[in-house]
Amino acid sequence: MSDATQQDAPQSNGPVLAADGTPLKQSLARSLRRQKLRALILIAPLLLFVILSFLVPIASMLFRSVENGIVEETLPETVAELASWDATSGELPPEEVYAAFVRDMVIAVDEKTHTRLGSRLNYEETGMSSMFRRSGRAIKKLDPVEDAPFKEKLIDIHDGWGEVKTWATIQTHSGKYTDGYFLNAVDMQRTAEGPEMQPENKRILLTLFGRTLKMSLIITGFCILLSYPVAWLLANLPMRISNLLMILVLLPFWTSLLVRTSAWKVMLQQQGVINDTLVWLGLVADDARLVIINNQIGTIVAMTHILLPFMILPMYSVMQTIQPTYLRAAKSLGATNWTAFWRVYFPQSIPGIGAGSILVFILAIGYYITPEIVGGTKGVFISNRIAYHISSSLNWGLAAALGTILLAVVLILYWAYDKIVGIDNVKLG
Repeated sequence: MSDATQQDAPQSNGPVLAADGTPLKQSLARSLRRQKLRALILIAPLLLFVILSFLVPIASMLFRSVENGIVEETLPETVAELASWDATSGELPPEEVYAAFVRDMVIAVDEKTHTRLGSRLNYEETGMSSMFRRSGRAIKKLDPVEDAPFKEKLIDIHDGWGEVKTWATIQTHSGKYTDGYFLNAVDMQRTAEGPEMQPENKRILLTLFGRTLKMSLIITGFCILLSYPVAWLLANLPMRISNLLMILVLLPFWTSLLVRTSAWKVMLQQQGVINDTLVWLGLVADDARLVIINNQIGTIVAMTHILLPFMILPMYSVMQTIQPTYLRAAKSLGATNWTAFWRVYFPQSIPGIGAGSILVFILAIGYYITPEIVGGTKGVFISNRIAYHISSSLNWGLAAALGTILLAVVLILYWAYDKIVGIDNVKLG
């Protein structure tokens, strides 16, 4: 072997070097890290926005649905004394519980937290809010040492302190975390004996859940039936006419949702445009006008109209990619117009139907403005109840539990759709 070959041999066995003299593998790894860091910096604002506007509110909702620290924080000594009391015995708690309750309440009244506690317990037992509010002023005048014993004095202040169910409610809901909100969300309640169904006259939430899912599916179905021919026309008509029709489809987006819903309220009422037209055509007698407002029919009609563009656009995007030569080839092989459509065109449009259906269904179950205006008492959704507990009753725990259940239902349906149809078949164009 020559001297030159011997000198070159060690170099061929060493690492490959980059232009700057560093090993090529190390240089590539450093370059890849630099690219990843640059990409992270670019998406950081969007990532931060998603975290703050989406993930944090969802996490807060999940926490509120089980958080219950107000009872233990406001009545710490009472909760400790009630731990050894048997609520199923039918007997009132011992004097030690009443004494501890007075000590806790004196502090709570000074800090003005007793009314918040009463509001929390009122979600579980009606009348607790007024009991705490009225008793607070009188209990504040009691001396925790000199005025003992307190059982009879508290009962004189309010009869509710002489009822076992009052103390059982405090004991049952004294934990730092609770499943009570979720039980209430499915028309159940937590008692000293364990979970049980709410009284018959208070069972409404399961009915609203069922109505929401049923009507959302009906609305999605009507949107599919009405949107398919419109999307087909948009995809197959000449561009000049198609653009004009597209403007008409997008026109509702330029009008306020509240205005569109209010317009339907005017049109659907018994003295409205639709009934007047039917009477004028002789299809309906003047004294037998249709009742299509403040019920499920009104909600379905108004929401179908509002959600139609969200079904048309995904269908149109997919149909636009279907080559007309496929249909001509099928017809040239002897297929009729119907066979060519059903066997060739329709299967290729299914991804658009799937995308539109998911979009419309998820939007439908979360709507509350339209059902509130045109639905009356029989056409409202579970979202209306969530809005009520957030803005009116201020029962945010129950609202969070209802929202969590609704989110879980959506995820389950999404998973079932993926298993049956396949989410990979969903396209937007």
